[in-house]
Amino acid sequence: MPSPANAAPLTAWADRTRSPAAFAEQVLAIAAVEVRKLARDPTEMFTRSVQPALWLLVFGQVFTRTRAIPTGSLSYSAFMAPGILAQSVLFMAIFYGIAVIWERDLGTLHKLLVSPARRTALVAGKALSAGVRGLVQATIVYVIAAALGSGPRFDPIALLGVAVMVVLASALFSTFSLCIACLVKTRERFMGIGQVLTMPLFFASNAIYPLAMMPHWLQVVARGNPLTYVVDALRAFMVNGGALGLPLDFAVVVTVLVALVAIAARMFPTLVR
Repeated sequence: MPSPANAAPLTAWADRTRSPAAFAEQVLAIAAVEVRKLARDPTEMFTRSVQPALWLLVFGQVFTRTRAIPTGSLSYSAFMAPGILAQSVLFMAIFYGIAVIWERDLGTLHKLLVSPARRTALVAGKALSAGVRGLVQATIVYVIAAALGSGPRFDPIALLGVAVMVVLASALFSTFSLCIACLVKTRERFMGIGQVLTMPLFFASNAIYPLAMMPHWLQVVARGNPLTYVVDALRAFMVNGGALGLPLDFAVVVTVLVALVAIAARMFPTLVR
């Protein structure tokens, strides 16, 4: 039981650790640690770029020639490029939770949980680092799309909009991944569930075909899928092809992200029990 003389300094210290400035500092510190891991092993990002490159080079080029999917004034490769960017962000972020399980097994996670950092800051910091990884993926997809003549926009507003949405989407799906990791708690189960989730999320969205082409039941599912709004925003910024409206896209993505961060912050300590 602290004495009255010591209670005031302890209270002041607790207030400082919970201030907005301290929260931001904690988030940036966690994100910096995660980004340094990426800097030490950049080959991971290039290996992950193989899949979006194949989608754009093979699938996109073939369907552009067949003209089987109506995309209005856009070529199919231009229509598809934002969807493949969203796909690469999804596939990278959805397996982010396995790194957290690995940290638990190494004992690193225990050290984080006994630190003064708020649980929300720990989750938000990891989400922000996933956003940095997403920006690397966005750069690779942008370069490939430009080389294929898919016409992505390079004006500052478009690039800023793409960057913001990529960071938000990476944070959203990495936080979702963290929630899954807290539930399953083992790498083997996590890999199985991650593989089950990625393809339904991708195909039940507007990534490779318009919503209007889907049967009614699938349109309902797609409108409840956050990836649909990520793709729509990226399509609006990259090729002027958005259909749902940017205010709705950002509102849905931010709302889901905030909800997932709150849920993950409550679940995070259960991972080490």
